[in-house]
Amino acid sequence: MTQIDFYVGAEDRLRTLSALASKALAKGLRVFVLTSDAASTERASRALWSYPAVGFLPHCRSGDRLAPVTPIILDHVTEPLHHEQLLVNLRDETPPLFSRFDRLVEIVGPNEEQRVLARTRFRFYRERGYEIRTHDLAAPAGGG
Repeated sequence: MTQIDFYVGAEDRLRTLSALASKALAKGLRVFVLTSDAASTERASRALWSYPAVGFLPHCRSGDRLAPVTPIILDHVTEPLHHEQLLVNLRDETPPLFSRFDRLVEIVGPNEEQRVLARTRFRFYRERGYEIRTHDLAAPAGGG
């Protein structure tokens, strides 16, 4: 069953995406980042080029000829699907293909609209029996 993690309170969703993608790559995982549209895909791509400041996270679109060998696929279209390890959902709705992946990450920003939409996705997963872990990025480090 897909492992689901919600990262809530992300001040900057794209910086959080970059940090999580970097950690996944360090563990040898392949990442598929699902965005909502072409403009969102482009913004996420720029973020992966910019963060971390001293590096770059190798990525391409699903249809790129290098996609089968690129560790991060970033797109608003789901086909072709080149791997099923880690899905990062940047859409407002539940991704239709999430259960094909070993792990799903939801990044929730600080505004109320994002939190409301995330709660809907959280309930959807919970009602289907998925175990969900929540990580509060706004909580003080090392507290409690």
